Amino acid sequence: MPKTVEIRDLDDDVYVALGRRAAEAGVSVSELLRAELTRLAARPTLEEWLARTARRSSAIDRTEILAALDEQRGAWPGAGGCGSGGLDGTATPRRR
Repeated sequence: MPKTVEIRDLDDDVYVALGRRAAEAGVSVSELLRAELTRLAARPTLEEWLARTARRSSAIDRTEILAALDEQRGAWPGAGGCGSGGLDGTATPRRR
């Protein structure tokens, strides 16, 4: 059986933004919120997602992932080859 939800103390600017989005989508604010809440309820919680992804195994290790990211991003600015220029002024080794 369908349920009713009441949200109190909603800021005016939030309601105006919701009204604008609903109008752009050609639906009422209630329909917009119903769709968004349905989408939110279908998503796993952070704990559920972490539990599900922790079970996955991969043939690629962390080092290979970091190397691929470094290759795509290019050299770290100010790294000076083998790494320097940490935020606290200490040397930071380049990831490999």
